[in-house]
Formats: sequence, C-alpha cells, structure tokens
Amino acid sequence: MPNRQVSEVIGQRTFPIAAPDTTVREAAIVMKEWDSSAVLVMEDGALVGICTERDIVFRAIAAGCIPATTCVSIIMTRDVQTIHRDKPFGHALHLMYEGGFRHIPVVDDTGRPVGLLAAHDALDLDGLQMEQELVRREEITVIL
Repeated sequence: MPNRQVSEVIGQRTFPIAAPDTTVREAAIVMKEWDSSAVLVMEDGALVGICTERDIVFRAIAAGCIPATTCVSIIMTRDVQTIHRDKPFGHALHLMYEGGFRHIPVVDDTGRPVGLLAAHDALDLDGLQMEQELVRREEITVIL
C-alpha cells in the first residue's frame, strides 16, 4: 500500500472546489454535498488555498465569524503543501503526519490540482486489503 502511487489511490475521483469569495456557509454546503471534509480554493485555475472542516470550526465558528458572510479566503489555509500524483502514497502520509494536516492536494507536472488526498484514504485501502484477504481465505476454506 505505501508504495502505490498517489494517482492510483485517487483514481479518477473528482474533488470539490470553491472560489476565494465563496462564503464559509456555502463551502460547508459543498463539503456536505460532496461528502468531503475539505474544498480546494481555486482562482483563475490556480490553487490558492484549502478550506477544511477544521478551518471552519477553529477559524470561523470559534472565532465568532458569521458563516453566511465570511469568505473562505479569510479562514482558508494558504501556502498549501501539495504532492505530485506520481509520488508514493506512503510519502503523502508522511507529509500529512509531519505537517499535522489531514488533506493534501494532488498536482500534475504543471502544478495544477488533479485530486485531493485525505488521511482516511489509508483506512479505505486497509479495508480493501482486508476484504480481499477475507475473500482469499474463504476460497481456501472452500477448497479444503
């Protein structure tokens, strides 16, 4: 699993985006609709930040901002760490662990975002591997 390329983990999965002038409330609605815990903030095709559930809770709600009128550009994380789609998934997990964040945008050779990787993707892969192992064991049991 850790040696799989990031591109294999994210596949063709699309990801939510928002403009910098999107309100915090609108971003939360997008997250809900996409069943995502983050949105990439894009301007003129370029990544300018990321807005996560934690940003909304800690930088907006706890700070007393009004979600319906506060723009994500006020609370988003800027200078976002990214990872190239050809890097190993284990490297992405290491970056997230060392940086203390749960999401990392995946970029192509030009730096354009092509996906969003979340820490929970590691659990999804573990679950898939466990399911495959259970099927394999069941097949062996049938043979024996």
